[in-house]
Amino acid sequence: MKHDFLLPPPAYQQPRIKIRTILGHCLYRRVIIWTVTILLLLGITLFSGGGLHATTDRVLDFVDFGKKEYWGGMVAFRKQIKASGTLLSQDNARVPAKTESEPPHWLKYRHLDGYFNGLKALVSPSSYTPEHPRREGDESPLPLTGDYTELPTPTPFGFQPDYSSPAYRENHYQVRTCYLDPNDQIPAPSLYAYNGIVQGQPEPVIGSHSLLGIRDDICWDRFGRYGPYGLGYGEEEGGIYEGTDIEKEGNEAVWSQSGRINYNSIDWAEVQARCHEKNKERFSPPDEDQSLSTLSSAFAHQDQDLPLHQSLHGSTQPPHLRALDRTAVVIRTYVGFQWTQHAVLNFRAMINELSLRSAGEYTVHFLLHVHDDDYPIWADAEVAQQVLDDNVPAEFHGLCTLWSEAQMRLLYPPGGEEDFGEAVENPSGQDVHGVYRSAHMPLQHFALTHPEYAHFWNWEMDMRWVGDYYELFDRLGRWAAGQSRRELWERNERYYIPAVHGSWENFTALVHRETESSGRRAVVGPVNFAGRQNVRSEEQGRPFLPASCAAGSDPGLCGVGEEADLITLNPIFDAEDSGWVFASDVTGYETYFDTPPRRVSIITASRLSRRLLAVMHEETWRMRHAMFSEMFPATMALHHGLKAVYAPHPVYLDREWDLDVIDRSLNSGRDHSASGKGSPYDYDNEHNHKGTSWYFNSEFAGLLWRRWLGYAQMDGRGPGGGRGGHGTLRGGKKEEERPGGTGRMCLRSMLVHPVKWEHPAELLLS
Repeated sequence: MKHDFLLPPPAYQQPRIKIRTILGHCLYRRVIIWTVTILLLLGITLFSGGGLHATTDRVLDFVDFGKKEYWGGMVAFRKQIKASGTLLSQDNARVPAKTESEPPHWLKYRHLDGYFNGLKALVSPSSYTPEHPRREGDESPLPLTGDYTELPTPTPFGFQPDYSSPAYRENHYQVRTCYLDPNDQIPAPSLYAYNGIVQGQPEPVIGSHSLLGIRDDICWDRFGRYGPYGLGYGEEEGGIYEGTDIEKEGNEAVWSQSGRINYNSIDWAEVQARCHEKNKERFSPPDEDQSLSTLSSAFAHQDQDLPLHQSLHGSTQPPHLRALDRTAVVIRTYVGFQWTQHAVLNFRAMINELSLRSAGEYTVHFLLHVHDDDYPIWADAEVAQQVLDDNVPAEFHGLCTLWSEAQMRLLYPPGGEEDFGEAVENPSGQDVHGVYRSAHMPLQHFALTHPEYAHFWNWEMDMRWVGDYYELFDRLGRWAAGQSRRELWERNERYYIPAVHGSWENFTALVHRETESSGRRAVVGPVNFAGRQNVRSEEQGRPFLPASCAAGSDPGLCGVGEEADLITLNPIFDAEDSGWVFASDVTGYETYFDTPPRRVSIITASRLSRRLLAVMHEETWRMRHAMFSEMFPATMALHHGLKAVYAPHPVYLDREWDLDVIDRSLNSGRDHSASGKGSPYDYDNEHNHKGTSWYFNSEFAGLLWRRWLGYAQMDGRGPGGGRGGHGTLRGGKKEEERPGGTGRMCLRSMLVHPVKWEHPAELLLS
């Protein structure tokens, strides 16, 4: 049933009560009247203003692209709910809203200190003891004792294959080195890391480095990570100036080979184009069959179903050499985004590590949302250039693709929003073509116009990676391809907590037992439901399951070696009864049927295959179906039998939680998962993510990142457990240079989100 966004309180007329009656001398009368009045007012407070579905403090940064308008609406929405004191759950049962009088349970846990020890406390993996979680019987390594005076030396690292090795050359085309300059004098620089782990640094509680093939025996300081891109030297030398006024002992080592590179006149579009041109024979040719009617048929077959010498596009290469598929990294930005020097560093790093050092395997793009639908950004080159000049640093101009919501209304479909039909619910009140509800639409169109890419990473401006981007994206892709489809959806809906679940094999066995005991059938291929429609490739008898899943095959090998159509960085959960605020933001399906089955992964950062985007495009354009941005990709994979994988990357906690409480809080839903009733994504449960290093509402992620950059931060400590932004100013130059201290921080590889600001001056400017 569709509820109005806000409903007026019910009409009510209070009985006339004379003032002298209320204030009269009869004590019993006064007690009765005041009691009735209080109960009456309480009832009005609790039961008026109905029709509110839920609220959220979130504004998705990838969809800000209009942040002022959307944020204002959501703030008003939140204020109304706080005023009414109630929420409506998925079954319309009233539940009390969170109040400040109910502090989160995790405030009772002690803050962890091991993150903030520095380089001088570096030890070998065999001597390392984490502060948390610790093995039974291990003593806490903190506080550290000893005299820390030795500063270790960083080592250059590369995470791409050894392109010159005989083993690589035997099966691949020659790789030609990419340079920053047109004269091939300045090669893409190396990153520097430290061998070892800082003593006492906590282990990730969720996910695992080693499971994904990411190194966990090295750590990164800010200069080894960003020094090659301009951190630590001034603009007169081609740097960014940031990092010259913070602790920097020994940072010269990171420029020992490359020198301080001058980035003042760089054009990254030209750099990437030159790199690809040199190496274009390495890659599969573009898929030229890109008409609207056939897009969903692209990539219907997988690599393992073809001879080694035949690409996905059907062209033939020399039989002894393998052509690679290319991947686009599409970063969502918008008019009005405030670029900073640290943001520039981050995207220089991404281009260098993903594109140049891989010799063109990845290409970085920016998808720039123009809010004003009246801007003639396609008809007037000067207007488009002015948008770029006003909103993007010049070095990135050539990487930008401009788009607007007016363009999406022309594409999906010509008739406008009314052609989509009524939404089951629309909690945000936004347009179905708007970026808040349908951020995937411009990505679908981008894929349509870029047939050269097989996969598309959807990325956001406020995400950071401590480590080498190539190691992250390459290892995620390899691990996902190796996953069996057997009980994959069931593994996807659970958090993997190694200290609780043990090895991945133990976790897989646990999921199998829980699936069997639940009485639910495991999902393997496409799901059937009332009103389901086939896309054209299915109509043509070409389903998306690979040959390894054919009848009679080993179920455990189903999908092994198959590239994932969707890789997410949070669990993929069942939206039904989950309490997630946008669970019923479903548009265009016949309302006399039950709402289709839906899957969601919070945070849109993910890798999508061309064929998944093709299915999404056809469902949007041909069938006029739409769902909320974080729900549509995973749901389309579920409906049509595409391979979706949650990759359990390392996620850290800021406090010393009891391990069983972590499991109960995050796998709190149906059948010990993140799905259904009790889900950690229920509005009342999402606070459990505030102390993690990766979630949209995290209070810890930004604090940890800024401390790592070398800036003092309020440590979040204090009475009642403390919260983000409270406590004592800690870290920064003075503390890192303290005699007897351990120096600047050195973290193992981790994703950090959200990072809303980096240099303290940004707060003053905002």
